Amino acid sequence: MVVDCEFETKKDEISFFKKTKPRLFSKLIYYVKLFNIESKRPRSSSKSQIKYLNKHIDRLQNYFNDNLEFYQYYRRNATSLDEQYFLRGKADIRLYSDTFHFFTDEQFSTSHDSTVATILAYDMLIIHLKTEIDTLEKYNGMDNLNLPFRKKSKLFWTGHKTDLIELIYALHSCGVINSGTAGIKELAIATERLFNVNLGNYYHTFVGIRSRKSNTTKFIDVLKEALLKRYQESDA
Repeated sequence: MVVDCEFETKKDEISFFKKTKPRLFSKLIYYVKLFNIESKRPRSSSKSQIKYLNKHIDRLQNYFNDNLEFYQYYRRNATSLDEQYFLRGKADIRLYSDTFHFFTDEQFSTSHDSTVATILAYDMLIIHLKTEIDTLEKYNGMDNLNLPFRKKSKLFWTGHKTDLIELIYALHSCGVINSGTAGIKELAIATERLFNVNLGNYYHTFVGIRSRKSNTTKFIDVLKEALLKRYQESDA
């Protein structure tokens, strides 16, 4: 249909190659990569599996670093170079053979639509692999981290889980827990015990927060406004 029916406007073509095609293409990349990773995954100890999965996470994250300029452009929802990146015939797509280049069709590809698909696929893969690592580590020495909370807490988180996850990542980013050595997993487990809440797949939630088109610090902003209001009321 794309070959036989021309797009009415450049905007339509850009939208298709920037959003529609990558959403579908990313699924193919995701499952092919996941199959390759799982088919070679060690069947030995949890420690060996964790090491193996972490190595693949590092490789996936290296892709973002290797394509940092475009990665930042895409994550900012920038549009200034869209005609160069997402219109056909604007660049030699054979120069961009980093991802599944054997599927490239000049009538159905632009210079960067496969790069967007790869970014989306690798995001999903990293979330999946981190969840697998969490499962392997859950009963592998993690109980000692929760000694202070063995007595059931009487505190309950009554806000949105997304807000609590945003707060956890903010604390982790500031490095104010254990001088910055505490991991996200440790903070999440401790927070779940403290506030009697199940945060679910917090990695996935964080990706959603990071991908917001606006106001990526929604809850942090609410906290700031509430505290400033309290200051004002205290001075009254």
